[in-house]
Amino acid sequence: MIRGGRSDRANFRRARLLSVYAPALLLIAALAQARAPLVLLTDFGTQDGAVSAMKGVAYGVSPDLLISDLSHENPSIFDGAYRLYQTEQFWPEGSVFVAVVDPGVGTQRLSVVLKTRTGRYFVGPNNGLLSLVAERDGIEGLRQIDETINRRPGSGDSHTFHGRDVFGYTGARLAAGVISFEQVGPAVPPQDLIRLEYRKPQRADQTVSGMIPVLDIQYGNVWSNIPKSMFDQLHIALGTPLHVRIYHQDKLVDESIAPYQRTFGEVPVGKPLVYVNSLLNLAVALNQRSYAALHKIQSGPGWSIEFAKN
Repeated sequence: MIRGGRSDRANFRRARLLSVYAPALLLIAALAQARAPLVLLTDFGTQDGAVSAMKGVAYGVSPDLLISDLSHENPSIFDGAYRLYQTEQFWPEGSVFVAVVDPGVGTQRLSVVLKTRTGRYFVGPNNGLLSLVAERDGIEGLRQIDETINRRPGSGDSHTFHGRDVFGYTGARLAAGVISFEQVGPAVPPQDLIRLEYRKPQRADQTVSGMIPVLDIQYGNVWSNIPKSMFDQLHIALGTPLHVRIYHQDKLVDESIAPYQRTFGEVPVGKPLVYVNSLLNLAVALNQRSYAALHKIQSGPGWSIEFAKN
């Protein structure tokens, strides 16, 4: 009876330990099986079932995938391209991004997968959406999706939802390790990747200028593509007032004076400042107010900005 009692207690302890650690063991197993994160960017919004359908297709490839949403509110190809540019560098090597801002869906534009020299993959239309990350990170390879193999089974008559049927399906297969990059389809010359036209940052004497690629939409801060390294060439000390001019289609639409500061709280509430944003580019903002709303500023290739010593 004593031996039996000890055995029962040992079995109870083992069962209790298993109940405690089983969820963690299952999570570790899922992480081991999922080859890479799958990250989704679209212009679909989240009011209907489009994004959910993409995720359903991906989980149908592998229920162990790790799927994340980057953004689904991208009104233009450039906006989507910049959100990829803003975000992808913080994801681990091997991550797979499915990017769908695709007004030419169903036309002759190519469906492609880009592999950058940083080891990340980008699945989407060849319409400029992938060009900003390609420009910064370099192109390791570019392949056209072979839709005879890498297309959701039974979707041949669907011509307007490549995000679900082609890009989501192929991205999931790539992230889950079902296919390799070479099995995506035939190689495409890197120079065939469509590039977006936009204003590059530049310096002239005591002025730096560039474009407004996107807004810091939650707060209304106005971002530029002017790097801190270029601005530092002006040798401007913190607290120095700067002359900020904003143009739309080369027409001056806003002009202000704002000090160069490290962070928002260094100016009174409602007052402007110039600062370095999280991408280490120049930006202009109002402390606890929306600069973009108050000054009626938008973003995109037609919007430009310059900073000069006052």
